[in-house]
Amino acid sequence: MTSPPLLLQYLPPLPSATTYRQRLKPPRRAHDSVSGAGRTSPPNVIGCCGTKSGRRGSSSDDYHATLKALNSRGRFPRKSLGQHYMLNSEINEQLANAADVGEGDVVLEIGPGTGSLTNVLIDAGAIVLAIEKDPHMAALVNERFAGTDRLKVLNEDFVKCHIRSHMMPLINSIKPLGRNSRYAKVVSNIPFNISKDVVKQLLPLGDIFSEVVLLLQEETALRLVESSLRTSEYRPINIFVNFYSGPSLGTCLSFRIATSTSSDPEFKFKVPRTCFFPRPNVDAAVVTFKLKQPQDYPSVSSTKSFFSMIASAFNGKRKMLRKTLQHICTSSEIEEALGNIGLPATSRPEELTLDDFVRLHNVMMDI
Repeated sequence: MTSPPLLLQYLPPLPSATTYRQRLKPPRRAHDSVSGAGRTSPPNVIGCCGTKSGRRGSSSDDYHATLKALNSRGRFPRKSLGQHYMLNSEINEQLANAADVGEGDVVLEIGPGTGSLTNVLIDAGAIVLAIEKDPHMAALVNERFAGTDRLKVLNEDFVKCHIRSHMMPLINSIKPLGRNSRYAKVVSNIPFNISKDVVKQLLPLGDIFSEVVLLLQEETALRLVESSLRTSEYRPINIFVNFYSGPSLGTCLSFRIATSTSSDPEFKFKVPRTCFFPRPNVDAAVVTFKLKQPQDYPSVSSTKSFFSMIASAFNGKRKMLRKTLQHICTSSEIEEALGNIGLPATSRPEELTLDDFVRLHNVMMDI
Protein backbone atom coordinates (compact mmCIF):
# COMPACT_ATOMS: atom_id res chain seq x y z
CA MET A 1 0.00 0.00 0.00
CA THR A 2 1.31 3.49 -0.81
CA SER A 3 2.88 5.20 2.18
CA PRO A 4 1.60 8.63 3.30
CA PRO A 5 4.67 10.59 2.11
CA LEU A 6 4.44 8.98 -1.30
CA LEU A 7 0.72 9.73 -1.47
CA LEU A 8 1.29 13.41 -0.80
CA GLN A 9 4.13 13.49 -3.30
CA TYR A 10 2.07 11.93 -6.07
CA LEU A 11 -1.02 14.09 -5.71
CA PRO A 12 -1.10 16.92 -8.26
CA PRO A 13 -2.29 20.46 -7.56
CA LEU A 14 -6.06 20.70 -7.28
CA PRO A 15 -6.77 22.47 -10.60
CA SER A 16 -5.25 19.52 -12.48
CA ALA A 17 -6.22 16.54 -10.33
CA THR A 18 -7.15 14.45 -13.35
CA THR A 19 -4.34 11.92 -13.02
CA TYR A 20 -5.08 11.07 -9.41
CA ARG A 21 -8.80 11.03 -10.09
CA GLN A 22 -8.30 8.44 -12.82
CA ARG A 23 -6.17 6.32 -10.53
CA LEU A 24 -8.76 6.35 -7.73
CA LYS A 25 -11.75 6.25 -10.11
CA PRO A 26 -13.58 8.61 -7.75
CA PRO A 27 -17.22 8.29 -6.83
CA ARG A 28 -20.18 10.54 -6.56
CA ARG A 29 -20.29 12.04 -3.17
CA ALA A 30 -19.69 15.26 -1.38
CA HIS A 31 -18.16 14.82 2.00
CA ASP A 32 -17.17 18.03 3.74
CA SER A 33 -19.62 20.72 2.92
CA VAL A 34 -20.74 23.77 1.02
CA SER A 35 -22.97 26.74 1.66
CA GLY A 36 -25.04 29.55 0.43
CA ALA A 37 -24.33 33.09 -0.48
CA GLY A 38 -26.25 33.63 -3.70
CA ARG A 39 -29.98 34.11 -3.34
CA THR A 40 -32.32 32.13 -5.51
CA SER A 41 -31.08 31.79 -9.05
CA PRO A 42 -28.97 28.83 -10.20
CA PRO A 43 -26.40 30.95 -12.05
CA ASN A 44 -24.82 31.93 -8.69
CA VAL A 45 -21.48 30.15 -8.57
CA ILE A 46 -18.86 29.95 -5.86
CA GLY A 47 -15.38 29.72 -7.31
CA CYS A 48 -12.82 27.46 -5.68
CA CYS A 49 -9.08 27.43 -5.66
CA GLY A 50 -8.91 24.81 -2.94
CA THR A 51 -6.13 26.53 -1.07
CA LYS A 52 -7.56 29.41 0.90
CA SER A 53 -10.17 30.17 3.46
CA GLY A 54 -11.44 33.67 3.12
CA ARG A 55 -12.96 34.77 6.40
CA ARG A 56 -10.79 33.82 9.29
CA GLY A 57 -7.52 34.11 7.44
CA SER A 58 -7.00 30.38 7.90
CA SER A 59 -6.42 27.52 5.53
CA SER A 60 -6.80 24.81 8.19
CA ASP A 61 -8.99 22.65 5.97
CA ASP A 62 -7.51 23.23 2.55
CA TYR A 63 -6.16 20.73 0.02
CA HIS A 64 -2.97 19.86 1.86
CA ALA A 65 -4.60 19.68 5.30
CA THR A 66 -7.21 17.28 3.91
CA LEU A 67 -4.52 15.03 2.44
CA LYS A 68 -2.59 15.13 5.71
CA ALA A 69 -5.71 14.09 7.64
CA LEU A 70 -6.40 11.20 5.28
CA ASN A 71 -2.76 10.08 5.30
CA SER A 72 -2.69 10.12 9.09
CA ARG A 73 -5.21 7.29 8.94
CA GLY A 74 -3.82 5.65 5.82
CA ARG A 75 -7.12 6.31 4.08
CA PHE A 76 -8.14 6.79 0.46
CA PRO A 77 -11.54 8.27 -0.45
CA ARG A 78 -13.88 5.31 -0.80
CA LYS A 79 -16.13 5.02 -3.82
CA SER A 80 -18.55 2.75 -1.96
CA LEU A 81 -19.19 5.59 0.54
CA GLY A 82 -19.23 8.31 -2.12
CA GLN A 83 -16.51 10.28 -0.34
CA HIS A 84 -15.54 13.67 -1.76
CA TYR A 85 -13.94 16.14 0.62
CA MET A 86 -14.51 19.89 0.60
CA LEU A 87 -11.28 21.82 0.11
CA ASN A 88 -12.43 25.39 0.73
CA SER A 89 -13.12 26.50 4.30
CA GLU A 90 -14.84 29.65 3.09
CA ILE A 91 -17.52 27.58 1.41
CA ASN A 92 -18.07 25.71 4.66
CA GLU A 93 -18.59 29.03 6.40
CA GLN A 94 -21.08 30.11 3.77
CA LEU A 95 -22.96 26.87 4.25
CA ALA A 96 -23.24 27.55 7.98
CA ASN A 97 -24.35 31.10 7.20
CA ALA A 98 -27.08 29.80 4.90
CA ALA A 99 -28.61 28.11 7.96
CA ASP A 100 -27.90 31.14 10.17
CA VAL A 101 -26.07 28.91 12.63
CA GLY A 102 -25.39 30.68 15.90
CA GLU A 103 -24.63 30.22 19.57
CA GLY A 104 -26.67 27.45 21.14
CA ASP A 105 -28.07 25.98 17.92
CA VAL A 106 -28.28 22.20 17.73
CA VAL A 107 -27.07 21.06 14.30
CA LEU A 108 -27.16 17.66 12.64
CA GLU A 109 -24.28 17.04 10.24
CA ILE A 110 -24.35 14.00 7.97
CA GLY A 111 -20.93 12.74 6.89
CA PRO A 112 -18.42 15.04 8.67
CA GLY A 113 -15.44 13.47 6.89
CA THR A 114 -12.27 15.17 8.14
CA GLY A 115 -14.31 17.65 10.16
CA SER A 116 -13.90 20.82 8.10
CA LEU A 117 -17.58 21.79 8.23
CA THR A 118 -17.81 20.50 11.80
CA ASN A 119 -15.08 22.96 12.74
CA VAL A 120 -17.01 25.89 11.29
CA LEU A 121 -20.26 24.85 13.01
CA ILE A 122 -18.61 24.50 16.41
CA ASP A 123 -16.78 27.79 15.90
CA ALA A 124 -20.16 29.43 15.27
CA GLY A 125 -21.33 28.21 18.67
CA ALA A 126 -23.39 25.20 17.60
CA ILE A 127 -23.78 21.89 19.40
CA VAL A 128 -23.23 19.30 16.67
CA LEU A 129 -24.44 15.74 16.26
CA ALA A 130 -22.29 14.26 13.48
CA ILE A 131 -23.27 10.94 11.90
CA GLU A 132 -20.46 9.21 10.02
CA LYS A 133 -20.68 5.79 8.40
CA ASP A 134 -16.92 5.34 7.91
CA PRO A 135 -15.46 4.23 11.28
CA HIS A 136 -12.02 5.64 10.38
CA MET A 137 -13.44 9.11 9.71
CA ALA A 138 -15.62 8.93 12.82
CA ALA A 139 -12.51 8.22 14.88
CA LEU A 140 -10.60 11.02 13.15
CA VAL A 141 -13.32 13.59 13.92
CA ASN A 142 -13.61 12.38 17.52
CA GLU A 143 -9.87 12.78 17.94
CA ARG A 144 -9.76 16.19 16.27
CA PHE A 145 -12.43 17.64 18.55
CA ALA A 146 -11.57 15.73 21.72
CA GLY A 147 -11.17 19.03 23.57
CA THR A 148 -14.77 20.23 23.09
CA ASP A 149 -18.05 19.19 24.63
CA ARG A 150 -20.00 20.61 21.69
CA LEU A 151 -19.74 17.53 19.50
CA LYS A 152 -21.19 14.05 19.57
CA VAL A 153 -20.11 11.63 16.83
CA LEU A 154 -22.15 8.56 15.92
CA ASN A 155 -20.58 5.87 13.77
CA GLU A 156 -23.78 4.86 11.97
CA ASP A 157 -25.33 4.74 8.53
CA PHE A 158 -27.60 7.77 8.45
CA VAL A 159 -30.13 6.13 6.15
CA LYS A 160 -30.62 3.34 8.70
CA CYS A 161 -30.37 5.21 12.00
CA HIS A 162 -33.30 6.51 14.06
CA ILE A 163 -32.76 10.27 13.97
CA ARG A 164 -35.52 11.17 16.39
CA SER A 165 -34.11 9.03 19.19
CA HIS A 166 -30.71 10.70 18.80
CA MET A 167 -31.89 14.29 18.35
CA MET A 168 -34.58 14.69 21.01
CA PRO A 169 -32.36 14.07 24.05
CA LEU A 170 -29.82 16.53 22.65
CA ILE A 171 -32.44 19.21 21.98
CA ASN A 172 -34.02 18.75 25.40
CA SER A 173 -30.66 18.92 27.14
CA ILE A 174 -29.90 22.44 25.89
CA LYS A 175 -33.32 24.07 26.29
CA PRO A 176 -32.09 26.28 29.13
CA LEU A 177 -29.74 28.00 26.66
CA GLY A 178 -32.80 29.55 25.08
CA ARG A 179 -31.78 30.22 21.43
CA ASN A 180 -34.69 28.69 19.50
CA SER A 181 -33.68 25.45 21.15
CA ARG A 182 -37.03 23.83 20.48
CA TYR A 183 -35.88 23.04 16.94
CA ALA A 184 -32.59 21.89 15.50
CA LYS A 185 -31.07 22.48 12.06
CA VAL A 186 -29.46 20.25 9.46
CA VAL A 187 -26.31 21.48 7.72
CA SER A 188 -24.67 18.79 5.62
CA ASN A 189 -22.67 17.88 2.59
CA ILE A 190 -24.13 14.51 1.68
CA PRO A 191 -23.26 11.65 -0.68
CA PHE A 192 -24.84 12.30 -4.05
CA ASN A 193 -26.01 8.72 -4.36
CA ILE A 194 -28.25 8.90 -1.28
CA SER A 195 -29.60 12.43 -1.79
CA LYS A 196 -33.24 11.46 -2.23
CA ASP A 197 -33.11 9.03 0.68
CA VAL A 198 -31.77 11.78 2.94
CA VAL A 199 -34.38 14.29 1.75
CA LYS A 200 -37.18 11.80 2.30
CA GLN A 201 -35.95 11.03 5.78
CA LEU A 202 -35.40 14.63 6.90
CA LEU A 203 -38.26 16.67 5.47
CA PRO A 204 -41.07 14.96 7.45
CA LEU A 205 -39.27 15.88 10.69
CA GLY A 206 -40.62 19.40 11.00
CA ASP A 207 -41.31 18.79 14.68
CA ILE A 208 -37.54 18.43 15.20
CA PHE A 209 -35.86 20.56 12.52
CA SER A 210 -36.72 24.11 11.47
CA GLU A 211 -34.36 24.22 8.52
CA VAL A 212 -32.40 21.83 6.30
CA VAL A 213 -29.41 23.02 4.27
CA LEU A 214 -27.88 20.43 1.98
CA LEU A 215 -25.12 20.23 -0.58
CA LEU A 216 -26.42 18.09 -3.44
CA GLN A 217 -25.53 17.18 -6.98
CA GLU A 218 -26.49 20.22 -9.04
CA GLU A 219 -28.90 18.31 -11.25
CA THR A 220 -30.73 16.94 -8.20
CA ALA A 221 -30.84 20.38 -6.61
CA LEU A 222 -32.42 21.89 -9.69
CA ARG A 223 -35.03 19.14 -9.92
CA LEU A 224 -36.04 19.68 -6.31
CA VAL A 225 -36.68 23.41 -6.65
CA GLU A 226 -37.34 24.08 -10.34
CA SER A 227 -39.24 21.15 -11.84
CA SER A 228 -42.39 22.62 -13.29
CA LEU A 229 -45.84 21.40 -14.07
CA ARG A 230 -46.32 19.79 -17.49
CA THR A 231 -42.62 18.95 -17.83
CA SER A 232 -40.82 15.62 -17.82
CA GLU A 233 -38.90 16.71 -14.71
CA TYR A 234 -42.04 17.00 -12.55
CA ARG A 235 -41.94 13.93 -10.32
CA PRO A 236 -43.28 12.48 -7.06
CA ILE A 237 -40.30 13.94 -5.17
CA ASN A 238 -41.54 17.45 -6.05
CA ILE A 239 -44.92 16.66 -4.50
CA PHE A 240 -43.12 15.31 -1.44
CA VAL A 241 -40.91 18.40 -1.07
CA ASN A 242 -43.85 20.79 -1.39
CA PHE A 243 -45.92 18.74 1.06
CA TYR A 244 -43.34 19.08 3.82
CA SER A 245 -41.45 22.27 3.04
CA GLY A 246 -43.06 24.29 0.25
CA PRO A 247 -46.23 26.36 -0.02
CA SER A 248 -49.55 24.55 -0.30
CA LEU A 249 -49.71 25.25 -4.02
CA GLY A 250 -47.57 23.02 -6.21
CA THR A 251 -45.61 25.86 -7.73
CA CYS A 252 -41.96 25.77 -8.67
CA LEU A 253 -39.10 28.22 -8.77
CA SER A 254 -39.71 29.31 -12.33
CA PHE A 255 -43.44 29.82 -11.70
CA ARG A 256 -43.39 31.42 -8.27
CA ILE A 257 -46.29 33.67 -7.40
CA ALA A 258 -46.43 36.71 -5.21
CA THR A 259 -47.87 34.79 -2.30
CA SER A 260 -44.99 32.31 -2.17
CA THR A 261 -43.25 32.48 1.20
CA SER A 262 -39.73 32.00 2.49
CA SER A 263 -40.62 28.37 3.12
CA ASP A 264 -40.09 27.58 -0.58
CA PRO A 265 -37.17 25.25 -1.25
CA GLU A 266 -34.42 27.57 -2.44
CA PHE A 267 -31.44 27.07 -4.71
CA LYS A 268 -28.69 29.05 -2.98
CA PHE A 269 -25.67 28.68 -5.26
CA LYS A 270 -23.62 26.36 -7.42
CA VAL A 271 -20.27 24.93 -6.30
CA PRO A 272 -17.83 23.75 -9.00
CA ARG A 273 -16.55 20.18 -8.87
CA THR A 274 -13.01 21.56 -8.52
CA CYS A 275 -13.78 22.34 -4.89
CA PHE A 276 -13.70 18.66 -3.93
CA PHE A 277 -11.11 15.94 -3.47
CA PRO A 278 -11.22 13.69 -5.33
CA ARG A 279 -12.97 15.67 -8.01
CA PRO A 280 -16.45 14.28 -8.83
CA ASN A 281 -17.81 14.11 -12.36
CA VAL A 282 -20.50 16.70 -11.68
CA ASP A 283 -20.91 20.11 -10.05
CA ALA A 284 -22.72 20.58 -6.76
CA ALA A 285 -25.24 23.07 -5.40
CA VAL A 286 -26.71 24.13 -2.08
CA VAL A 287 -30.44 23.97 -1.40
CA THR A 288 -32.30 25.17 1.70
CA PHE A 289 -35.63 23.87 2.97
CA LYS A 290 -37.73 25.65 5.60
CA LEU A 291 -39.72 22.82 7.11
CA LYS A 292 -43.41 23.05 7.85
CA GLN A 293 -44.71 22.13 11.25
CA PRO A 294 -46.95 19.04 11.28
CA GLN A 295 -50.07 21.14 11.84
CA ASP A 296 -49.30 22.96 8.59
CA TYR A 297 -49.14 19.88 6.38
CA PRO A 298 -51.88 19.57 3.76
CA SER A 299 -54.95 17.93 5.20
CA VAL A 300 -55.08 14.28 4.10
CA SER A 301 -56.66 11.37 5.93
CA SER A 302 -53.45 9.35 5.67
CA THR A 303 -50.02 10.46 4.43
CA LYS A 304 -49.20 6.83 3.69
CA SER A 305 -52.19 6.38 1.37
CA PHE A 306 -51.61 9.84 -0.13
CA PHE A 307 -48.02 9.16 -1.18
CA SER A 308 -48.96 5.66 -2.30
CA MET A 309 -51.49 7.28 -4.64
CA ILE A 310 -48.83 9.74 -5.87
CA ALA A 311 -46.41 6.90 -6.64
CA SER A 312 -49.10 5.02 -8.56
CA ALA A 313 -50.11 8.13 -10.47
CA PHE A 314 -46.58 8.68 -11.75
CA ASN A 315 -45.91 5.03 -12.53
CA GLY A 316 -47.47 5.62 -15.91
CA LYS A 317 -46.35 9.20 -16.24
CA ARG A 318 -47.82 9.94 -19.64
CA LYS A 319 -50.93 7.94 -18.92
CA MET A 320 -54.18 9.43 -17.71
CA LEU A 321 -55.02 9.17 -14.03
CA ARG A 322 -58.16 7.21 -14.80
CA LYS A 323 -55.79 4.44 -15.97
CA THR A 324 -52.98 4.62 -13.40
CA LEU A 325 -55.28 4.79 -10.36
CA GLN A 326 -57.61 1.97 -11.36
CA HIS A 327 -56.42 -0.18 -8.46
CA ILE A 328 -57.94 2.39 -6.09
CA CYS A 329 -61.19 3.22 -7.86
CA THR A 330 -62.88 2.42 -11.15
CA SER A 331 -62.20 4.63 -14.17
CA SER A 332 -65.66 6.17 -13.96
CA GLU A 333 -65.19 6.96 -10.25
CA ILE A 334 -61.84 8.57 -10.94
CA GLU A 335 -63.35 10.68 -13.72
CA GLU A 336 -66.11 11.75 -11.34
CA ALA A 337 -63.59 12.63 -8.63
CA LEU A 338 -61.57 14.70 -11.09
CA GLY A 339 -64.74 16.50 -12.16
CA ASN A 340 -65.61 17.24 -8.53
CA ILE A 341 -62.37 19.16 -8.07
CA GLY A 342 -62.67 20.99 -11.37
CA LEU A 343 -60.24 18.94 -13.46
CA PRO A 344 -60.85 17.23 -16.82
CA ALA A 345 -61.41 13.48 -16.94
CA THR A 346 -58.31 13.18 -19.17
CA SER A 347 -55.94 14.67 -16.57
CA ARG A 348 -52.38 13.30 -16.34
CA PRO A 349 -50.20 13.34 -13.18
CA GLU A 350 -47.74 15.97 -14.45
CA GLU A 351 -50.66 18.42 -14.79
CA LEU A 352 -51.71 18.38 -11.13
CA THR A 353 -50.33 20.58 -8.36
CA LEU A 354 -49.90 19.43 -4.77
CA ASP A 355 -53.24 21.05 -3.92
CA ASP A 356 -54.92 19.18 -6.79
CA PHE A 357 -53.55 15.84 -5.59
CA VAL A 358 -54.63 16.54 -2.01
CA ARG A 359 -58.19 17.28 -3.08
CA LEU A 360 -58.28 14.30 -5.46
CA HIS A 361 -57.03 11.97 -2.73
CA ASN A 362 -59.61 13.17 -0.23
CA VAL A 363 -62.46 12.81 -2.72
CA MET A 364 -61.34 9.32 -3.75
CA MET A 365 -61.05 8.21 -0.12
CA ASP A 366 -64.72 9.15 0.37
CA ILE A 367 -65.92 7.07 -2.57
